[in-house]
Amino acid sequence: MKVACLALGVGVCLCSCVSYKPSGSFDVSRVPREPGYSGLSAWAAHPQLKDPSDSLPAHGNGLLLSNGDMDVFFIHPTTLTGSSRDHRTWNGATDTRSLNEKTDYSTILFQASIFNGAGRVYAPRYRQAHLSSYFTRDSASASQAFDVAYRDVMAAFSYYLEHWNQGKPFILAAHSQGAQHGVRLLAELIDGKPLQQQLVAAYLVGWPVPKNAFREIPPCILPEDTGCFCSWRTWESRSGRRKPPSQGILCTNPLNWRIDEGAYAPDTLNKGGILRSFQEFVPQVTDAEVLTGLLLARKPRFKGSFFFRRKNYHIGDFNLYYLNVRENAVLRAQMHLNGR
Repeated sequence: MKVACLALGVGVCLCSCVSYKPSGSFDVSRVPREPGYSGLSAWAAHPQLKDPSDSLPAHGNGLLLSNGDMDVFFIHPTTLTGSSRDHRTWNGATDTRSLNEKTDYSTILFQASIFNGAGRVYAPRYRQAHLSSYFTRDSASASQAFDVAYRDVMAAFSYYLEHWNQGKPFILAAHSQGAQHGVRLLAELIDGKPLQQQLVAAYLVGWPVPKNAFREIPPCILPEDTGCFCSWRTWESRSGRRKPPSQGILCTNPLNWRIDEGAYAPDTLNKGGILRSFQEFVPQVTDAEVLTGLLLARKPRFKGSFFFRRKNYHIGDFNLYYLNVRENAVLRAQMHLNGR
């Protein structure tokens, strides 16, 4: 399987082919070396690098890169999944070539690129926690692994603010483990702080975020709202309806940006997802409906979808709605720059 096949193909691998798990309990002496964010090698995406976040789909007519008036801080999801012998530690090393390539040509290409029309993209490498941290019975080790990962994200964000932000507004975008750290980052460094005035919007996707997660940062209600946050987790419609309700969890419909219960948007509003090839948009690939903390989507239509049997569409949270999210990020950026 090619690394570039992120949106739905790699999802099968991430969730069903974990062959190398952390050995033993968390051991601080085995934690990889802390990254130094003054060096560009510690960044998966950076304006001074030519990296996959700068990519535009070949058939994305009219899509433009940002002129640099705004920044995007992107926190990537878990790519330390147990798919190679390098994946046997609780935290991934940021100088492991195979892991970095997997990150760059999956999530940075397929997800971080969504936001390159709204701002210049910064995405740190960090000592991410192993995928098994979400499923292990060793909760103490998992907690320590997540703390290591978050310390890196916070250090990277702090370095970015001090050396590169220069007072510009920014979007915070994150998926899965990245969103888990993004929630904490917002709560500790931005919510109720002077920095909140620079926040355009936060896209905290693929992680259950309570509607009242923050003291002063509200959920986004309208597509043009700024200074707010969005979040959704995607499931196949019939399967999602059988799941226990997630009361109090925010779910944003990325096709119409409504958050009210039952908010539905037909697939005709889906301007295009990217599923198998980064160069190929699939218009009207699926619909979207808000239901008690979850986003429900019918089975995506794409070449070969007959063989697609997954019910959890987590890996495609962003990519099923690629163009809609991209246009929304640009809209919110414009609204913020216009002082609204």
